[in-house]
Amino acid sequence: MTANQTAAVIVLAAGGGTRMKSKALPKVLHPICGRSLVGHAVAAAQELEPEQLVVVIGHMRELVQAHLAEHFPAARTAVQEEQNGTGHAVRIALASLSADGVELDGTVVVTTGDAPLLTGDTLAALVRAHHEQGNGVTVLTAVVPDATGYGRILRDAEGAVAAIVEHKDATDGQRAISEINSGVFAFDAKLLAHGLSQLRTDNVQGEEYLTDTLEILRTAGHRVGAVVADDHRDIAGINDRVQLAQARRMLNDRLLERAMREGVTVVDPASTWIDVQVSYEPDAVVLPGTQLQGATHLGEGCQVGPNTTLTDTTVGAGAQVSNTTADRAEIGELAQVGPYAYLRPGAKLARKAKAGTYVEIKNSELGEGAKVPHLSYIGDATIGEGTNIGAASVTVNYDGVNKHRTVIGAHCRTGSDNMFIAPVTVGDGAYTAAGSVITNDVPAGSLGVARAQQRNINGWVERKRPGSSSAAAAAAAGEAQ
Repeated sequence: MTANQTAAVIVLAAGGGTRMKSKALPKVLHPICGRSLVGHAVAAAQELEPEQLVVVIGHMRELVQAHLAEHFPAARTAVQEEQNGTGHAVRIALASLSADGVELDGTVVVTTGDAPLLTGDTLAALVRAHHEQGNGVTVLTAVVPDATGYGRILRDAEGAVAAIVEHKDATDGQRAISEINSGVFAFDAKLLAHGLSQLRTDNVQGEEYLTDTLEILRTAGHRVGAVVADDHRDIAGINDRVQLAQARRMLNDRLLERAMREGVTVVDPASTWIDVQVSYEPDAVVLPGTQLQGATHLGEGCQVGPNTTLTDTTVGAGAQVSNTTADRAEIGELAQVGPYAYLRPGAKLARKAKAGTYVEIKNSELGEGAKVPHLSYIGDATIGEGTNIGAASVTVNYDGVNKHRTVIGAHCRTGSDNMFIAPVTVGDGAYTAAGSVITNDVPAGSLGVARAQQRNINGWVERKRPGSSSAAAAAAAGEAQ
């Protein structure tokens, strides 16, 4: 599909979506598989490479406009102050282009902002058929198992669209038709402008219906064609949260099927969730209960899961990540993470590094082969290659005002229950003793010891805690000696 075949795509996204019952978000900003509803619509539209892309916004337009500016800056917006129908919305879009001196010549595609399963391939098939059949307008249709509530497509003897009849206005015979209107159209730009100029509002809703342009153009002698979507689910619109969940499941199934056909093993698709931006290489394995979000990437032969959530995280080839939450982290080749680890933004594990059980890492780098095996917090730190961090260790990075960095060199061995009071540096090859609070730099090859000498106060429990179970146990132990 080339740019000059599609002069413009208009995405209708102004509606309030009252059935979503949301006070915080307009319907088109509800998320599904890593994008908003309108984000999916715009992404599909961009695959046509249109010369102009206009999103018509209205309800909570400030939120929608800000969202589009952040994620789809090439899309322009047109504001429909009052929702006076789909025809009125398209007219607003064309007026905004005209005001900027844009004259459309070619095909204009009109689509909706609440159909996240609609693909660029389906839109491209619509545009191709529009050109090949020489239609004035072509409507995307679908044959559905249950057409209740949808507008029916009536065709003439030559297969052209004779009319679209709404369910409430249809006869019993017409209601038996299973081909329905999707609300997605391809128009000749000049004919669209003419049809919109003829719209009237003498209907029950008092609105300008875009579908009325089909009858206007047909009466004027222009052919009205139709293309049936290969998958009727492509056109499914979202009106409430039940439909949102259903669409999320369908889209997730599509994404997982694509991943599996490209060489990824997904052990349990029913419990695995994946976003549209996720990428992967062959022989990656995804275990049950895993969520892959944002721009996460799975390297060749890595294993992720079970019960793992990765967001914008890179997993290197052959790495193993189990029962882990990671956000904007980098996990190197053959690295091991988890079980029950938390990698926060800026966590970077080099090749064969390890972040083990109940380990949290933030804004820190682990060198090749470095290990933090157990029960530790590593924040704002650099740990050299081959170093082993003892269990229950903490880099104390925050003084209440500022964050400070800990640097631990290569091939160090730090004892269990160490506190590193940043800023502090432990040199290459150094050791630190268990139970130490390291407040000063430890030179390379040295042993750092920072703990008070132990002393025992005999009889303290019986004197200070008389009558307690501890005192009784101590007394019994004394009698047994």
